[in-house]
Amino acid sequence: MPAGIDPVPPLETARLRLRGHRADDHDALLAIWSDPVVVRYIGGRPSTRQEAWLRLLRYPGLWCVLGYGYWAIEEKSSGRCIGDIGYADFRREIEPSLEGMPELGWVLAADSHGKGYASEALAAVLAWGQAHLGDHTAVCIIDPDNAASIRLAEKAGFALRQQTTYMGDPVLLFTR
Repeated sequence: MPAGIDPVPPLETARLRLRGHRADDHDALLAIWSDPVVVRYIGGRPSTRQEAWLRLLRYPGLWCVLGYGYWAIEEKSSGRCIGDIGYADFRREIEPSLEGMPELGWVLAADSHGKGYASEALAAVLAWGQAHLGDHTAVCIIDPDNAASIRLAEKAGFALRQQTTYMGDPVLLFTR
């Protein structure tokens, strides 16, 4: 069966390739999104095989509808998909409203934590955003206990806007 059309602009860093998601990323994404260590601050519930597949299918749709979206993070040295990063508009029912602010999110496989990959990928995505989205305010929603993501956001220039709740759980909103 032929592969789909890839609307995602490729980005490269010293160690990473950011690219569109492919069907053969499913097993890697399932391993990431079903790992309790990875999801403990992202909803807390491991994904099923079907949920990981539907997530993979959703990513190209963001690009087609919004003109921005998520990239697969590929480690150049191994060719392995190690995570996701990008912009979205999930129309979350949250106060304050995030309307008009692209939401940045990221996730890495547990064995890729602590290597600087998230910082490297986020810098590339933010540079792309400045070049292609113009002057904009981006937002990150982070669990208050996720010290690593809070440090990453602050290092990238995000500042705490406020604490609120989303789906009954406390979250921190960071903007840049």
